[in-house]
Amino acid sequence: QVQLVESGGGLVQAGGSLRLSCLASGRTFSTYIMGWFRQAPGKERKFVAVISRSGGRTNYADSVKDRFTISRDNAKNTVYLQIDSLKPEDTAVYYCAATAAYPDSIGPMSEYQYAYWGRGTQVTVSS
Repeated sequence: QVQLVESGGGLVQAGGSLRLSCLASGRTFSTYIMGWFRQAPGKERKFVAVISRSGGRTNYADSVKDRFTISRDNAKNTVYLQIDSLKPEDTAVYYCAATAAYPDSIGPMSEYQYAYWGRGTQVTVSS
């Protein structure tokens, strides 16, 4: 298995930026497709972004693709989510997740396709 720990969340004003990080344990990080999800209070967890094992392919939810950037550094066992132009509706707990069950041609966007999850980091955007 792989253990995931998110960091980088906080309280920011609308229009600001944050860079979230997710550190993975072990020596097999590059074998996992990595995703980011978020969950607002009282809402279901929703897909945000996904990145392939090598980092060469990415996909985003339509609501975030112009402002969010997912990246990874396999040498550091870390996946990142750069968030720019934050909006109040971005307020949520952000989770990273990992799956090794799919080829890189598949960019899984359902939470049920991911086996491993971090505990989340809170992002709060004030207006």
